[in-house]
Amino acid sequence: MVVNVFVISADTHSERRIDPHISVEQLKGKLELITGVPVANQAISILASESDPRVLAELNDDSKPLGFYGLADWQVIKVVDTNPASSLTGQLTDVTQVDKFELSDAEYAQRQDTVLAYKQRNKIGRFAPQNSTPEPERPSVNVPIGSRCEVESAEAGLSKRGTVRFCGPTKFSQGTWVGVEYDEPFGKNDGSVQGERYFSCRPNYGVFVKPEKVKVGDYPVEELEFEDEEM
Repeated sequence: MVVNVFVISADTHSERRIDPHISVEQLKGKLELITGVPVANQAISILASESDPRVLAELNDDSKPLGFYGLADWQVIKVVDTNPASSLTGQLTDVTQVDKFELSDAEYAQRQDTVLAYKQRNKIGRFAPQNSTPEPERPSVNVPIGSRCEVESAEAGLSKRGTVRFCGPTKFSQGTWVGVEYDEPFGKNDGSVQGERYFSCRPNYGVFVKPEKVKVGDYPVEELEFEDEEM
C-alpha cells in the first residue's frame, strides 16, 4: 500500500508515492535526494492539503513509521531546512541580493556581442532584404505547457516521465522543440541552453526533445523504490 502525497520545500515541489510503513528516518534519506535538504537539517511536517495549509503533525520521532502520524492521500509533506546557510536552501531562487546589469537602448545598440548586432550582421528578421524568401510556416504542435508526458527512450524498459515546461522555437536549433522537466535527473540541463533560458528546473532535470518524441497523457509520477533493507 502506498499513498500519493506532495513534497514541498523552499526550492522544490513534486508529487510522490510513499509507503506509510517506512520510518521517519528512512523518509529523510529519500527527501534529501528530492529536496536537497540534508537529513540533519530537516524539519518535517504534514499539511492537510495544498489548498489547506493546516499542520496536522510534526514528524519529530525518527523511529516512528509514517502511518503513526496518519499520513493519507494528497496530504503535503513540508520540508524546512533548519540551517539554510550551510546548504544554500532557498538562496538559489532568491535574486533580491543580485545586482542588476542594465544598459540604455543607445548603449545596447553600440555593442557588438548582442542579438541585435548578430541580426544586423546576418541580415535576419527586420534586417533581411525585402525580397528574401519568407521563412516557411512551422507545423502546429499540440503539446500543452504543464501537461504530464513520457519521453521516448533508446533504452528498453526505461520510462522517462516529466512535465512539459516549454514548446516552441529556440535559438540553439531550427524547428519546434519541447522542453521537459523530468521527475528524476535523466536530463542534460536546467532549462537553459547556450546561455538562453527557456524554463527553470534543477540541474540535470531539464531536456529538449523534438515533439514526435513526446507522448502527452496521464503519466503520474512513478513510485519511489525502497530497497528491502529500508522497509
